[in-house]
Amino acid sequence: MKATSDRLSQTLGSDIADKRIAILRSVGECGSISESARANQVSYKAAWQAIETLSHLAGADLVHRAVGGSGGGGAVLTAAGEDVLRAAQWLQAARRAAFAGLAQRGVNSPMSLGLQLRTSMRNQWTAEVMHLQGRGGMVRVSLCVGGHDQLQASITRESAELLDLRAGRQVLALCKATALRVEPFSEHGAIDCQPGTNSWRVQVVRASRAAAGGEVTVESIAATAASEPAAPSWRAVGFAAAGHGLRAKHWAVAHLPESALVLALADT
Repeated sequence: MKATSDRLSQTLGSDIADKRIAILRSVGECGSISESARANQVSYKAAWQAIETLSHLAGADLVHRAVGGSGGGGAVLTAAGEDVLRAAQWLQAARRAAFAGLAQRGVNSPMSLGLQLRTSMRNQWTAEVMHLQGRGGMVRVSLCVGGHDQLQASITRESAELLDLRAGRQVLALCKATALRVEPFSEHGAIDCQPGTNSWRVQVVRASRAAAGGEVTVESIAATAASEPAAPSWRAVGFAAAGHGLRAKHWAVAHLPESALVLALADT
C-alpha cells in the first residue's frame, strides 16, 4: 500500500530530528528491528514504538516482520515505508534550506519550530534540559525555563530515548491552559508543593472576572539584584477557580502536573 501525500504530510509534520525516521531507515538497511535499535542506541521496545507510531500516522504498515523460521526472522520496509523515507529526505533538505534562510535574518530555530507546530496547547516555552532521572519505566526531566525557573516533566523512558534527551539539549515545553491551575499567593504561607506537581510564584497579567472563575494570564518574574527592578521572564495561560479575586499585578501561584508537560525537539 502506497502512502498518500496527505498521510505523508501527517507522518512527517512533527520534527524529524528525533530518531523515528533514523530507526525506520536502519530497518531498511539492515533488515532487523533489533539491529536498528542497537545502531540507534535505543531499546527494542523504543524502536518498535517508533515504527508503530509512524505506521499509525501513515495509516499503513511501514515494516513487514517475518517471525522465526530458518533464517531467524527479519524485517523489510513496505512500499509505504519507502515512501516515508523518500519524503523525509526531501523534507529535511527543504527544512535545512528554510532554517538557513531564517538564520540569515536572525530568527532562531526554537522560534521557527514553535511557528510550525499546529497544536491546541497554548503554552509553549523554550527550555534547556538540565538533567534526567530514571524512575522505573519513566524519566523525570529537569528543565530550565525562561533562564531561571526549573520545571519537571515526567515522560516514558522510550520517549526520552527517541527524543535523544540529554543535559544541555534545547527543547520546547508545552502544556494545555486547562492543565495549569492558578491561585492567589499568600505572603504569610509557603507555596503548597504537591508530589509530581510543579509549583512556582507568578504575577498576574490579566484575569477573567467571571463569577465561575476562568482564564488567567500570568508571567514568571526573574530574580534580579536588589537595586534593579524585577524583569518579566516568560508567560503562561491557566485557569483559576471561582472567587479567585485575582487582578493584574497580583502575585499568584501556578501549579502544573509533571505528567501534563509535553516536550518537543527545538533543534534542526
